[in-house]
Order: sequence, then C-alpha cells, then structure tokens
Amino acid sequence: MTTPLEGSWNLVLGASSGMGLATAKGLALAGANVLGVHFDTAAGQEKARAAVEELRSTGVEAHFFNANAAAAATRAELLPVFTELTGGRPLRVLLHSLAFGSLLPYLPVDGGAVLTSRQMNMTLDVMAHSLVYWSQDLYGAGLLGPGSKIFAMTSAGDQRVTANYGAVSAAKCALESHVRQLALELAPSRVAVNSIRAGVTVTPSLERIPEHESLLELAARSNPHGRLTRPEDVAEAVVLLAQAESSWITGNIIGVDGGEALTS
Repeated sequence: MTTPLEGSWNLVLGASSGMGLATAKGLALAGANVLGVHFDTAAGQEKARAAVEELRSTGVEAHFFNANAAAAATRAELLPVFTELTGGRPLRVLLHSLAFGSLLPYLPVDGGAVLTSRQMNMTLDVMAHSLVYWSQDLYGAGLLGPGSKIFAMTSAGDQRVTANYGAVSAAKCALESHVRQLALELAPSRVAVNSIRAGVTVTPSLERIPEHESLLELAARSNPHGRLTRPEDVAEAVVLLAQAESSWITGNIIGVDGGEALTS
C-alpha cells in the first residue's frame, strides 16, 4: 500500500547539513522526491553532491541547488525550475531550516564588537522573514495546496536567551509569529503550518554558538532520555506528520526534544 509521501515532491531549505539533510534523507527513504536549497562553499558543495547521490540511491529524484535561500533572486530563478520538475503539483512538505545569523551581543563586552542594524536585519530576514516570502511565492505558483505541510525550525531561544544569542532569539520569535499567521491564511487551502522546536542537537549551526559546550552538557544531563536530540529525531517527526492528509494540526509549536523542555 502506498503512502501520501511516495512519489510526492518536497522542498528543504537548508538541505546540506543538520536537520535539513536528515529530513531530506528521511523523506527519500519514505519514497519522496526531494528538492533542496543550500548555500555552501566548495567543501560544503561536495558534501551536498554526495548527499544527492545518497538520496537518489533510494530510487527517488533529488535535486539540490547551491543558492542563497533568503534572496528574492533565488526564488525568482528556482520557482520555474521547481514547477517544471514537479509538473506543477503541490509540494507535500516545505521545511524551512535556515540557520544563518549573527551571534554578537547588543552591548560591548570588554570593548568587543556589538550587533549592527545590518546584522540584525539579515538575521531576521534569513531565519524568519524568508519563510513568508517562500510561502507567498510557492502559493502563487500553485505549489502549495491541499495536503501540503509547512514546517519551520524554531528553538528554545524563542523563550530563553544566552549571551550573543539576542538576534537569533528575536528571529525565532518572529518565525513563530509568521507560522501562526500563515496557518490562519492557508487554512482555507488545507495547508498545515507548524513550528518544530527541537531539543539541543549537535549541528553546524549549534557549534557556532560560543556557549554551545555548556548547552550540550546541560541538555545531555537533563533530558529524560539520557541523550541529546539527533537530527534523525526531527526527520522522523516530519515524515510522520507529513503522512496525514488532514490540515487540522496547524499553527502549533511541536516539541521534538525527548522531554528536554520538561526538566531543563
């Protein structure tokens, strides 16, 4: 018996590493075709090419594009390509997993650098506002419709902050607000929109946070499962939720953390 994912088309923004890559692999293993957008240097591009070959080895179609997912020019260039590849059928999954932002304090510490308005705007544009712009363009192209699921990766930074995390925390709050608004406006089209709040997970973006080692230690010690969240945990949740035809689970922040939030 086939599932709604088999033969479907899915778009992962931030597809070359971390939760984006794990989700792309999970979708492919479920028989789903994958479109990916990533923004990498030469070393990252080689990793992305290897990922595409791995996805295709499962028997699905996979196409990755190395481009700035937050740029309007990228959307303008890729939307016709996506429409042609999918045959104009609505995507089953849009995963927004973009984690590029500035990690600087608002106020100087020992004479160090502080966050600028340009860096603040860039962080919010990439990590939050780009979800809205992709949703607008995909909807306008007919690539969102009944059964489509939009997932946006948030974090505990929506409520808690650490030194240097202010801009990213603001972006996560904005992202969740965008999710709620999109859930409202896309409900008549039977498109579900949710945030996923993963537990502390070892990813390249987490390792860029200056305090990440203490975060890892605390999460590993406090998680009821006795381990950190893995990218594969997030992928499993996305694949599971994407199976449903219903759009009734929408506008939520879905915790995928093994109970970490209960004890930390």
